[in-house]
Order: sequence, then C-alpha cells, then structure tokens
Amino acid sequence: MLVRIVKMSFETNNIETFLSIFESSKTHIRGFKGCKFLELYRDKNNPNIFFTYSYWDSEDDLENYRHSELFKGVWAKTKALFNAKPEAWSVDKLETLN
Repeated sequence: MLVRIVKMSFETNNIETFLSIFESSKTHIRGFKGCKFLELYRDKNNPNIFFTYSYWDSEDDLENYRHSELFKGVWAKTKALFNAKPEAWSVDKLETLN
C-alpha cells in the first residue's frame, strides 16, 4: 500500500475557497480507482497549513489519478490559492497499531 502525503499552505483569505473545493471533490477522489482512504488535516499551530493523506493500492493507481481530468481540475483550482510551494511524499505504510 502506498500512502501519499501532501502539505499545502494557503493565504488566509483563500482557506474557505480551498475547503469548498475539497468538500466538492473529496468523494470523487476517494472513489477513484485504487484510492482506499482519504483524510484532510489542519495544522494546530499554523491554521494556513493543511495536509492530505491518501492510501493507494499501487503507485500506478496514484499516477493514473494524477494524470486524470479529475486531478487536473481540482489541482488547477487549488494551486492558485497557495502561498508557498506544496510538498508531497509517497511512502510505504509499514505498520499500524490500533
């Protein structure tokens, strides 16, 4: 399983727009082939910083999403709102303790 972590920072006046974009696209992203999990987090100390965590069956599934019309549309709207360059990591999930 591949985990994708994306860190995004927004201008304060763009946060509500970002949250609206996420709200309208989250079920489509989660429903994309190979996506098994999607969460959105907000930094406790800097409310302009958000993280998405998504779980993917494979790197191919993530790449198919990243080349999809869905991603292109969501990303085009989202990237216009950033106040810093986004950062992204693809990591392998090694262990979970519940």
